[in-house]
Amino acid sequence: MVVRAIRGATQLERDERDHLLDRVSELVCTLLGDNGLTADDLISVIFTATPDVTSEFPAYAARRLGLDDVPLLCARELDIADSMPRVIRVMAHVETALSRAEITHVYLHGAASLRRDLSRVASHGHDPRNQQ
Repeated sequence: MVVRAIRGATQLERDERDHLLDRVSELVCTLLGDNGLTADDLISVIFTATPDVTSEFPAYAARRLGLDDVPLLCARELDIADSMPRVIRVMAHVETALSRAEITHVYLHGAASLRRDLSRVASHGHDPRNQQ
């Protein structure tokens, strides 16, 4: 097993708490599922949000998924002119046997256009509480 970082992002249609919780849960579940990981494989997770996201902490969505013993951190993205609005990014540090080339970075909804070179747009979720 080695430590790898997995990136991802999602875009909100609107800055509303329930919508944010749904989108971040989808992002975390898809990131884990597409990489064959469970909550036990997580070392830490960093979430960032653009300055126009103020309705809830993205990490709260991960806590609601049962990631109670995983260190989580939220931070603010740089406020760059003409950047994509309402974006939440994630970088998860994991223990995995996957090589860097085998890692699937997950970019959902409007955020899929951010890193087409790295990602496969995923369309399904995964519950990190399910052990594989």
